[in-house]
Amino acid sequence: MTDGELITTKGERLAATQSKLVEEPRAADATASATPRPPIGPAGPRPPLGQPGPRPLPPAGAPGSAAGAAGLAARPFPAGTAAGLAARPFPAGTAAGLAARPLPIGASPRSAGQRPVAYRGLPRPVRIVGWVAVAVTLGAVVGTTAPSALMRLGAVAALRPGLLDWYSVRALGFLAYIVLAGSVLYGLLLSTKILDAIAHRPVSFALHKDLSIVGLILISLHGLLLLGDASYPFSLRSIVVPFASPYSPIAVGVGQLGFYATAVVTASFYVRRRIGQGAWRVIHYATFLAFVGGTAHGIFSGSDSGTQWAFWIYLTPSAIAVFLTTYRIVISVAARRHGSPADPTRSAALLAGPLDRPGATN
Repeated sequence: MTDGELITTKGERLAATQSKLVEEPRAADATASATPRPPIGPAGPRPPLGQPGPRPLPPAGAPGSAAGAAGLAARPFPAGTAAGLAARPFPAGTAAGLAARPLPIGASPRSAGQRPVAYRGLPRPVRIVGWVAVAVTLGAVVGTTAPSALMRLGAVAALRPGLLDWYSVRALGFLAYIVLAGSVLYGLLLSTKILDAIAHRPVSFALHKDLSIVGLILISLHGLLLLGDASYPFSLRSIVVPFASPYSPIAVGVGQLGFYATAVVTASFYVRRRIGQGAWRVIHYATFLAFVGGTAHGIFSGSDSGTQWAFWIYLTPSAIAVFLTTYRIVISVAARRHGSPADPTRSAALLAGPLDRPGATN
């Protein structure tokens, strides 16, 4: 075979191959168009025009299938995503870690979680008896003391009018001490949660704050009335500046420091959100200093400290305060010794909302 014939034969073979490559796809397209396609999705009547039809099931292994969902659930999430944060184990000391840890054998969820005592309130008969007892006690005290007190005030006003200021100062001093002691004791009852079963915690907190305000007002009046007392030459400076009093300067100075401590604690109620719960609690410890200073001031500078009724006025709240403080320390130490905080729900409750108004949650 000559060279020319060989070239012609190769050209014919190349043209035949190209023609075959072109004709085979055309035949496949024609066959596919002639074959009816199966309907997509489940068989049945088509939905009305404008409404979406049934969604076809994804193939096995696709992200939307059951196998794909299982694969996504088993796949580890990145550390920075929300799913990764949700799947991350919580530290042992956090509130979530306390909630997620397994309960001890024989322990119930309520006892293990140490939930706060739910408010139940006193039974109606107990409340009626309590209010009647309070009314009878107040009536007996006023009925037995008011007549003699009015007679003595009338005699003093007629004979020595200048002593009325002194009697007013003494009366306001005792009232201020009683209210201040009530505020301190109510705060201790709040911290020990003794009243949570019979009193709403937001109402108790509001009463605790109101007692502090009333006590601060009474202490201010107790000091300002000394300006009109003729027994000692009190001036505004001797009333405001500690240890500058012409009468018993040390005992009066201790009382003045207690007044300033009460003022700081009372003002902290209105800036609690700004300074934070930790700083607010640290400032609140000054209440003990104010209570101790007020007690010492009344005992060592009061002209009625030698009487029996004044002795019991000072002794009763002091003994209750010592008992509640000791009880609070004991339960805190016992809770820490068992490896759990004294109140694991305290932080969540404080973050949930303020306690300075009735109706707030706790």
